[in-house]
Amino acid sequence: MANEEDDPIIQEIDVYLAKSLSEKLYLFQYPVRPASMTYDDVTHLSAKIKPKQQKVELEMAIDTLNPNYCRSKGEQIALNVDGTCTDETSTYSSKMMDKQTFSSSQTTSNISRYAAAIYRKGELHLTPLHGILQMRPSFTYLDKADAKYREREAANEPGDSSQDEAEEDVKQITVRFSRPESEQARQRRVQSYEFLQKRQAEEHWAHLHYYGLKDSRSEHERQYLFSQGHGMAGNTELIKSPSEYLMMLVPPSVEDEKDKPVAPSNVLSMAQLRTLPLADQIKILMRNVKVIAFANLMSLLASGTDPTAALRCIQQVALLVQGNWVVKSDVLYPKDTSSPHSGVPAEVLCRGRDFVMWKFTQDRWVVRKEVATVTKLGPEDVKDFLEHMSFLRINKGWEFKLRYDEDFVQKHPDVVQRQQMLWMGIQAKLEKVYSLAKEHVAPKKQAAQAAAPLLVSGEQRVSLAKARVKQTYGQLEQDFQKLKAEGKASQGTCPVDILGVRIKEEPVSDEEPMDTSVCDGLNNGLANGIHSEENSVDSVNGLLPVQERVTQELRAFVAATFKKQYVLTLNELKRLFNLHVASLPPGNLLFSGISDKMLQDMVLDMGCKQIMVPFPPQTTALLDEQKVFALWEAGDMYDQHRQILLEIFSKNYRVRRNVIQNRLAREYGEELDKQEIDKILKDCCVSQGGMWYLKGTVQQPTS
Repeated sequence: MANEEDDPIIQEIDVYLAKSLSEKLYLFQYPVRPASMTYDDVTHLSAKIKPKQQKVELEMAIDTLNPNYCRSKGEQIALNVDGTCTDETSTYSSKMMDKQTFSSSQTTSNISRYAAAIYRKGELHLTPLHGILQMRPSFTYLDKADAKYREREAANEPGDSSQDEAEEDVKQITVRFSRPESEQARQRRVQSYEFLQKRQAEEHWAHLHYYGLKDSRSEHERQYLFSQGHGMAGNTELIKSPSEYLMMLVPPSVEDEKDKPVAPSNVLSMAQLRTLPLADQIKILMRNVKVIAFANLMSLLASGTDPTAALRCIQQVALLVQGNWVVKSDVLYPKDTSSPHSGVPAEVLCRGRDFVMWKFTQDRWVVRKEVATVTKLGPEDVKDFLEHMSFLRINKGWEFKLRYDEDFVQKHPDVVQRQQMLWMGIQAKLEKVYSLAKEHVAPKKQAAQAAAPLLVSGEQRVSLAKARVKQTYGQLEQDFQKLKAEGKASQGTCPVDILGVRIKEEPVSDEEPMDTSVCDGLNNGLANGIHSEENSVDSVNGLLPVQERVTQELRAFVAATFKKQYVLTLNELKRLFNLHVASLPPGNLLFSGISDKMLQDMVLDMGCKQIMVPFPPQTTALLDEQKVFALWEAGDMYDQHRQILLEIFSKNYRVRRNVIQNRLAREYGEELDKQEIDKILKDCCVSQGGMWYLKGTVQQPTS
C-alpha cells in the first residue's frame, strides 16, 4: 500500500484497437544508418517484393557528395561489377557505387504480441503487426564482380581456338538415357538446398512504388492507424475479463520455431500433426505406417479423441484386413501418378495392390510368384506391395505383419460386416479384371484352419444372443415350476423345506402360539426370499427378474446419454443405442431386443419431453428424425433457460440468435452474459447460415 501511495496515477489513457491495417502492416528494421546514406530520399529509392516468400529488397541512395564518401573506392567497385562498358544492364550507371541494396529476413514467427501504437488527443491506438522484417545489406554485386573476373581470366588463356573447335567437331558423343526417378530420390532432391534456392529464384519480383514520409498518399494511409469506431461494438476483443485481457496482451511464452530442430518439409512432428483435422491426421498416419491395429491408432491420436469419429475417418482411407487396418491403394498411388520402377499408371498399381490385400483376407500367407503371375506387374512393384503389409519368411512366403485382431472384431461387428461387403465388391471386380480361377478365389484348407476365428456379423450376434436368452429363460421356468410343485406337496408338513433351505423349528410357549401357516406365506408373495407367482421370472439366487434388469440397464443408458447430450432425435438415439449394444459382451440382456416404443417410453419416463418441432412442408427428414426429445430438468442453474429455448423451438423450426436473446432478456428482466447464452445454445442447438436449429433437425442440402 505504501508503494501505491508513493506512485499515484497521473493520467488514464483510453486504448483503442485499430484493424484496418492489421493484415498489411509490416515493421522494417534497418541497420545503423551510415552518414552518407539517406533513408528518406524519395527520388533515389526503389522497392520490390516476392509476396509468397514475404521477401523485400530496397535500393537506398548513397550521398556521393558527402565528405565521408570515398570516391575512388566507389569507382573501383563499379568498375569491377560492370566493367568498362555501360548499358541498361549495368548495376551502377554513373560508373560509381551510388546505391546500396537491402534484403529482408524474417526475425520471428510469433508476432502476435507486437503492435504499432500512435498517440493522439489522449487516446492510444494500437494496430497489430502482420510481420517484422530485418533489412540487411545485400552483397550480390560482389558475385557479379567475381563472374566478370572469371570471364576475363578465361578470355586471356592461351591456345589455338580454331584448332580446338576443329577437334571438338570430330569428338565422339555418348548418349545416355536417364533412369526413371524413384520416390526416395525425388524426395531427397526436393529437400535439397539447391532445389529450394531454385524455387525461390523462380518467383518473380513485383516492383513497388515508394511514398515518402510527407507524401499525401502516406498521410492518407496513416489515418488507418486510428480506430475507425470508438464504440465497444467495434472492439469486441476488448470485452474480456481482466485476466483474459492480460493473457491477450502478454500470452504465455512459447518456444520460437527458430529454436526448434529443422525437419524436412514432408515430415510433421506429433505436435504439428495434432493441430490438423482428425481426418487429415489419420490419413497422414496411415500413409506412413501402411498397416496398424485400431488400438495402436487411438494411442497415436490426441487423448480424448472420440473412437466413433476415428472409426468413421479411418474407413475413408483404409480397409479392414484380419481385424487390422491397411491403407487404401488410391491413397498411396493417387490419380495421374505412375510407378517409380516401371512407369505403370496408378490405376494398374491400385488394382494389383488390391489383389494382394484381398489375398491376405483369405490367408495369412501369400506367395510372390502367384501375385506376379496374376497381376502381370514387375517384380519391384510386387515387392513394394508385399513389403507394405507383410514380412518375408524363408521357404514359406510372405506373412501378414500383424496378428488377427479378434478384440476389434468382437467390439465392432457392424464395421466388420460393412468391410466384408466392400471386400465382396472388390473381389467381384478382381475376378472380372484378372479372370481368376477357382484355386485363386477359394481359400486353402490349411489356411482356413490356421486362420483366425470366423467373422460373425452383427445380426448373427444378436440372433445368437436372443436364442441364448430364450434358452436360459426356459431353463429358469422349468426349475421354478419344479420347485413350485415340491412346495405344494409339502403344504401339510410342519418342518418346511423350500428350495433346499430348511427352516429351523423353535420351541413354542403357551402364552403366544407361533404362526406355522407356511401355505399362506407362499400364496401371499415370498417364501424365504423367492416369488411364487407363475408369471415371475426370477433367478434361483435371488436376483431381480429378467425384465426388470433389462429396464434398469436401459434406464442407465438413457440417463447417461441425455446427461451428455440434452437434445436428441429418435434416429440419433437409436444409433447411439446400437453402438452401445455392439460394445457389450455377448449374452447381455439388451440383446433380447428393445423396440422403438420401449425406448421412447423410457425416455419420457426419465423426465424428458418430446419437442414438437414444426418442420417445413418440403422437409426430407425421416419420421424418426422428426421426433425430437429433450431433457427437461438437468438439475443445474440453466434448466429454466433451456426450457424457454425449447418452447421457442416448439413454435419455430429455425430461429435467429437475437430472437432467443431478446426472449431470455424479457423473461428475466435483464440481458444475460454472452458466455451464458453461448452455453445454452451449445447444449441444445447448432448454427448454420446465421440461423440456429435444434440438434439433429438441420436439413443437409441435396445435390
